[in-house]
Amino acid sequence: MAMGRVAIAAPSALAAAAGAAIADAGGNAVDAAIAASIFASISEPGVCSLGAGGFITVMSPEGESVVYDGQVEMPGRGLPPERFGQGMFEVSMAYGGGTTTLAGPGSVATPGSVAAWAASTTAHGRLPWPELWEPSIGAAVSGFPLPAASHRYLTQGAMEIFGREEASRAAVTGDDGMPLPNGATVHVDGLAESLIQLAEEGPACLHGGDLGRRIADAVEAEGGILTIDDLAAYRVMRRPPLRVASADWTLATVPPPAVGGAAVAAVLRIMGELPDGSWDATAVARLAEALAAVFTYRAARVDREESPEQAVTELLGASTTEQLTGVGAASTIHVSAVDTDGLACSATMSAGYGSGVLPAGTGIWLNNCLGELELNRRGVHALPAGTRLPSNMAPSVAHDGAGRVMAVGTPGADRITSALAMVILNITRLGLSLEDAIAYPRLHVEGWPDHPRAAYEPGLDVSAVTLPTRPFEEPSMFFGGAAAALRHADRTLAAAADPRRTGGTAIAGE
Repeated sequence: MAMGRVAIAAPSALAAAAGAAIADAGGNAVDAAIAASIFASISEPGVCSLGAGGFITVMSPEGESVVYDGQVEMPGRGLPPERFGQGMFEVSMAYGGGTTTLAGPGSVATPGSVAAWAASTTAHGRLPWPELWEPSIGAAVSGFPLPAASHRYLTQGAMEIFGREEASRAAVTGDDGMPLPNGATVHVDGLAESLIQLAEEGPACLHGGDLGRRIADAVEAEGGILTIDDLAAYRVMRRPPLRVASADWTLATVPPPAVGGAAVAAVLRIMGELPDGSWDATAVARLAEALAAVFTYRAARVDREESPEQAVTELLGASTTEQLTGVGAASTIHVSAVDTDGLACSATMSAGYGSGVLPAGTGIWLNNCLGELELNRRGVHALPAGTRLPSNMAPSVAHDGAGRVMAVGTPGADRITSALAMVILNITRLGLSLEDAIAYPRLHVEGWPDHPRAAYEPGLDVSAVTLPTRPFEEPSMFFGGAAAALRHADRTLAAAADPRRTGGTAIAGE
């Protein structure tokens, strides 16, 4: 714990340092979080990118919260029917214990991250927009070290995605044609120029302007369906947050139509108080049952609905697993920040597993969110143009009414639900420190709905779990990469980032 004005927890030490530089320049928690998010998005190839979407949850010092919905959308405005359902190829990777996805130009959804960053900083930030981009511009000009998370992803099958196009392959491979080693310097052609343009012109250059036209033209030329009309029509949505109580804390998270926040809220409700105030065998078994019930309900009722709000409302109303039963890594980054004034910001961004598309001269890898099978259970290209895609993301903020304020979240596809629920329970109901809450062994129910099993890290007592189990030999990035920042009642700050993902923290702005 240390005195300071802004506490930041980010996916890497360099991203946290970018946020700290902004705090030292006079920025608040929102400024620092967005600067760190920008840096993480450009410096973790394969893990995230500027061509992503996501959510930002902000809580004011007065306790008022708002969610900025910058989730990706279904594109294809004005295109004939024969253009849909094309431009994709299937990829199976060892990453995450085995992952199958669709990549290529047809998998690219309309991105929203940049627009969401702008909306949140315009409303809550303190520094001018161009300053937030300076750390990332510097890194793009000089090159940045390939982080461990990117190296792991690229060497576990993702080169089939990122090695298909010459410009993409050149950015992430060495002279021997193999993926760059961990820590090697990465230079992405055109990235610095795009960052400078975004800093100077704002999101308009992407959403309807010159940069957006170059990206849309490249995607359409390769057989995708993202058009300049899709980019120009994109709007960030301000949404009232979903609120849920956990012990003395009130949590604000992402509301419907996204499902991630509702899934976390449902798990917290079902869990209730932890028996004996610990993760004993009974509590671990209850968590496995809660996750299995929530995920099964999602698959049956939520993920296939064109308008899932009613199904999500029913999910939120459940307080037992019985009310949900019998119903017919990914690539993400997360940043949390709080400041001594009590402003909290939690931001999660995802580019899916990546499309492999890197429009010439832009330096911006594009998402493959239309090809994420778990987010498109109604079918490929099945949504009407302009529809937000479902999401597991659930960046959250919380306060306890006694002066403590927290921002917390995690990447990890459907593991977001299990990781975030456990971290929140560890903090709010077991009273663990941020570091201990995040480092604690995790459990996740995978293989739902047809063949659910409980994957778990060493240190959890799974003797009472009735599902089949899959043990991990050591803590794994499979279980997410949580990041949390906390202001204590005495205005001191703390931050913690997940050791599973070599995250970084900073307390700055003194």
